[in-house]
Amino acid sequence: MPKVTSNSSERSKKMRPALSPEARENQMIALAVDLAERQLIEGTASSQVITHFLKLGTTKAELEKEKLKKETELLNAKTKAAESAEEVKVLYENALKAMRNYSGYGDPDEYRD
Repeated sequence: MPKVTSNSSERSKKMRPALSPEARENQMIALAVDLAERQLIEGTASSQVITHFLKLGTTKAELEKEKLKKETELLNAKTKAAESAEEVKVLYENALKAMRNYSGYGDPDEYRD
């Protein structure tokens, strides 16, 4: 016997409720993409849907995606550099304190009695 395919209303009833707003948003996006795909296959898609997916396939869209990825990498690198600079600052302060102690000019608060 051929396998019976379920329609979207049956599938949405079986869909587990989202546990967070982000998960709910992802569910809605998935449903919208599925609907657009079905409309494109059936030939009932609006001109806006067709244009949207045509634009996604252009070289310009690919370049924009790549640019966004590089900008994200740059921001991550800047964040790491700032964190590293803080760590270096602490290391320098500790090294200076140790040198003062070794040279006999230790922390004046240590010798108060």
